[in-house]
Amino acid sequence: MTRPNDAKYSETHEWVMTPKKGDAVIGITDYAVKQLSDLVHLELPKVGDTLEAGTPFGEVESVKTVADLVSPVSGKVTAVNKEVIDNPDILHEEPFEDGWLIKVKVTEKADLDSLMDAKEYQEFIDASEAEDGDEEEGPAKKTKGKDEDDVDEDDFV
Repeated sequence: MTRPNDAKYSETHEWVMTPKKGDAVIGITDYAVKQLSDLVHLELPKVGDTLEAGTPFGEVESVKTVADLVSPVSGKVTAVNKEVIDNPDILHEEPFEDGWLIKVKVTEKADLDSLMDAKEYQEFIDASEAEDGDEEEGPAKKTKGKDEDDVDEDDFV
């Protein structure tokens, strides 16, 4: 699945699209949906609620876990996608179109500047997965980058 190039992405895996006219549209990325796997429930704000960038605005529950949905922008909720609440599987099928979660009238345009474009988001995911892979290597990771001639007392314990 290709991510829209006209969207901005957060480190917490939400996306936001800001059409030339109208309110910003917010959802969660295909990567987040894949990581969560079987989605069972969504909790979203009500129309009229005020959001602050970087704070939770709802929750997504899967058979694995419950995760906060974090607002990438500040503003007022103008619409909620009731179809995705009733059928969270829409997010697996189309997280960027029919799977939008909320629409927001953005109050702080500067919030958008701190978000990533599609290329930066992919690089962020790649780096995160590489770090996770390193952590799974266990003790072998500790010797990575260590010069073989660098011997100390710990090598003989």
